[in-house]
Amino acid sequence: MDKAIQPRSRPSVYRRSSRKHRRDTEDAAKDQRARGRSSVLKKSARVFCSIPAAKYAVIDQREKTISVSKACELMDARRTGYYEWLRRREERPQRVRMDEVLTAKIENAFYESKRIYGARKIQALLRRENYNVGRRRARRLMVSAGLVPVTYKRHVATTDSRFSMLKYGNLLLLKKKELIELGKIWVSDMTYIRTDEGWLYLCTVMGLCSRRIIGWETSDKIDRYLAMNALNNAVATKKPKHGAVFHSDRGCQYASSDFGSLVWRLGMRQSMSAPGKPGENAYAESFFRSVKVECTDLYSFATRDHARSVIAEYILNYNRVRIHASLGNHSPIEFESTLLDAGMIA
Repeated sequence: MDKAIQPRSRPSVYRRSSRKHRRDTEDAAKDQRARGRSSVLKKSARVFCSIPAAKYAVIDQREKTISVSKACELMDARRTGYYEWLRRREERPQRVRMDEVLTAKIENAFYESKRIYGARKIQALLRRENYNVGRRRARRLMVSAGLVPVTYKRHVATTDSRFSMLKYGNLLLLKKKELIELGKIWVSDMTYIRTDEGWLYLCTVMGLCSRRIIGWETSDKIDRYLAMNALNNAVATKKPKHGAVFHSDRGCQYASSDFGSLVWRLGMRQSMSAPGKPGENAYAESFFRSVKVECTDLYSFATRDHARSVIAEYILNYNRVRIHASLGNHSPIEFESTLLDAGMIA
């Protein structure tokens, strides 16, 4: 005969108390761990109080042990900012790949410009290719790639206005509206280039509307013939309009009777900067600054012929390729073509 099933005996008071004690002990341990996590986050908040990204990184590490809202409260961080940080972190690999593509294009543009272009012009070239890149991002990528444009060096002025020859007033102050008309105003100046054979002097004639170097000449002497040859070369390239203004500084070469007669025969009016105000011929001065920074300061010329060939190449690139912020990031010849297509010039 089977034994009768005996009813299960009730747990003793000791066993019940031991279970309760174990549960209390586990709850106390959980509370202690939670307090420990909270104290860690509070300490982290004090350490990373000024770095939001560091706060979000700590919250992300503790996401499995504490709720996001509680962690953000303890870290004094915005929950929306945390989720935005997560989204950007997921998109970062794609942005890194785009940075690599942009860096390659920036390097090509930088070295094609012969280390001339800075972040602003690099940005303009990238936007031509439909890359929506900000100036700060372009600068950051240039710095990370070690691309540093050439910088300016101070040079000595060459203008000598201590003479009793005829001087002219500044017509540019009265002709501001004509600055946009092609062929109305030409500006000129002289500078010098050091070579092992001695100084090489450069005179240029610039069309003020498009910033194009219309004519130029070099010589081992800085005299009136240098200025006259530069003007004749400019006339051979582009005929000036009748009554156009020829502006220069107060150098004795431009104030000579021979040069004044040439300007008069061409039907132009002569204009000069006021004494002690080289800024009134700032357009020509700005071009020579570009020549020094972007061309001649990068070389050590053994002969004048070498310097002359390098300058010729630079002026050709300046007119055809080099973009100008004042021309809407176009080269001078591109700008003239734009005016011609728009019917603004004949």
